[in-house]
Amino acid sequence: MTFEAKLTAFMLIKTTPKWLSLAVPDRMQAFETEILPKLKDIEGVRSRFFDTEFYGAKVTDVWMWEARDHESYQLLVDALRETPFWDTYFEVVDLLVGVENGYALNYGVDPLATIGH
Repeated sequence: MTFEAKLTAFMLIKTTPKWLSLAVPDRMQAFETEILPKLKDIEGVRSRFFDTEFYGAKVTDVWMWEARDHESYQLLVDALRETPFWDTYFEVVDLLVGVENGYALNYGVDPLATIGH
């Protein structure tokens, strides 16, 4: 079964001093034991993680989520809010949620803004 995303969310986040005070192995352990277990049972989402602290100061990372439907995305956000990820280790600066080429779907035209082969 192929994964077809109905929506994409760009979670703009900033590390907190609490996260940065942890040694790197402790960060990895915290993520694996305190955050990932809450997400493992949520079906219909997948993610990619981007470091951005090299290029700006307001946002240190972008966690991109794709979801098969709105309910899966809502379950994901609710689960994250119940972990130290939300407001303890990271500040969620903004959530940008959209539908890829939504204008093309709405108007029945070919996507013009998607470039590449």
